[in-house]
Amino acid sequence: MTKKTENIETAIELDDLKERQTVDASNKNSDDENVFEFDEKTPEEIELEKKAEINKLAKLCIDHSLIDPELFITYNVNRGLRDAEGYGVLTGLTEISDVQSGRPPKGESEHKRGRLLYRGIEINDLVGGFVSEKRFGYEEIVYLLLFGSLPPKAQLEEFQKLLGYYKTTLPVNFVRDIIMKAPSVDMMNTLERSVLTLYAYDSNPDNTEISNVLRQCLELISLVPLFAVYGYQAYNHVHENNSLFIHAPQPDLSTAENILYLLRPDSKYTELEARLLDLALVLHAEHGGGNNSTFTCRVVSSSGTDTFSAIAAALGSLKGPKHGGANIKVVQMFDDLKTNVSDWTSEEEVGNYLRALLNKTAFDKAGLIYGIGHAVYSLNDPRADIFKQFVQKLSDEKGRSEEFKLYAMVERLAPEIIGQEKKIYKGVSANIDFYSGFVYSMLDLPIQLYTPIFAISRMAGWSAHRLEELINSGKIIRPAYNAVGKLQEYVPLDQRPEINSENLCESKKFCDENIND
Repeated sequence: MTKKTENIETAIELDDLKERQTVDASNKNSDDENVFEFDEKTPEEIELEKKAEINKLAKLCIDHSLIDPELFITYNVNRGLRDAEGYGVLTGLTEISDVQSGRPPKGESEHKRGRLLYRGIEINDLVGGFVSEKRFGYEEIVYLLLFGSLPPKAQLEEFQKLLGYYKTTLPVNFVRDIIMKAPSVDMMNTLERSVLTLYAYDSNPDNTEISNVLRQCLELISLVPLFAVYGYQAYNHVHENNSLFIHAPQPDLSTAENILYLLRPDSKYTELEARLLDLALVLHAEHGGGNNSTFTCRVVSSSGTDTFSAIAAALGSLKGPKHGGANIKVVQMFDDLKTNVSDWTSEEEVGNYLRALLNKTAFDKAGLIYGIGHAVYSLNDPRADIFKQFVQKLSDEKGRSEEFKLYAMVERLAPEIIGQEKKIYKGVSANIDFYSGFVYSMLDLPIQLYTPIFAISRMAGWSAHRLEELINSGKIIRPAYNAVGKLQEYVPLDQRPEINSENLCESKKFCDENIND
């Protein structure tokens, strides 16, 4: 529905409501000798009037906020802090991780395979290490990202005990008073609210000394998984009318095990399930300082604010559909594919569906094949390469091998079809989101927790970057914006002309019908 149509319908609703109210009042008082008029408006009528008023103000806001896209080129503005070829604008330095896209330097043409290094160590080597030793890896990765080196066995065990202790420090009645009251339908909102509320329970919330911030970060790394699962249980009970159960966390279990333990009514899970969820946490734990949520955390941290505010800001960034939530779109896209493609083994049928996606005639008509392509990586996303090796094992265990083959076919066909249908400046390949949603569905994780799982994992990276920003405390991050608005003369109040909101946006290049486009 366009905004103009919405305005017209609101006006019609309002007129209908007034007419009904007049008729009702007339009928009610026709036999009453003391007839009088009711000036009081119903809540429904007030709401409709306010809605119409907001719609007019929204048009006014749009009319005076649109900037001609050509001006960004004129002033050499790198929108999204990326240049026209997709290279990021350098805004800082970090030792925490290195995201190597594999794209050639400007002027060269040979692409290389993407690489991801945590504290200088290849992600493939890190995963190969704890997998071959049959250990859970996320807690070790948290230590590595925070402290810069892999811990010896004794130190790792002590660190795991410390995180286990913080799992038990949730304030008394926090679940009842904060999470259970007015539970949100969006778990990311629950996480933000819970994190911000912890400020009130902290004994020293505003102290930005490194020891205090580290303590706060370790608490949040341990407690955010509880907020996510408990928030879902509250939502599922209040909004879906299902039974409520709250399990206490187990200090001796890994983060991945605890998530499954807390989420399932019987607290049971297989070793493969827990290890694959642990792998997902490791692969999502960190991805450089330039991704939107981590950069947000660093920007907010540079102001000197408290840990809870900085992490809540990062959560708010990840909640946005352009950042987190891509794996949800992948799952929904495949559900649509499976509905509309009769033969999952037919490359021709699957290929035609993918072309329909690109041509905006299938699924959400956005012109995208979700899970394919990345803002940084070119030939491959190393995280997706690793994930795929383990996904097949779980699909076999869960009896979903045919779906895995379908995913593998789309992964193979999509880059070729995109190359045929679109003009692209770099290679495309499956990214981490392509398989993660499939994994979460096989783990019976509710779709409401897909993005919160991302947040649980990324708590490690956000914490490391906040600490690095504070340790190297420099200037507050404050980029420049060029003012391109026209100068105006002040007009006294009684001389200002009336605004005709119906004619707003007509002088602009983009009117209100296509603002969202």
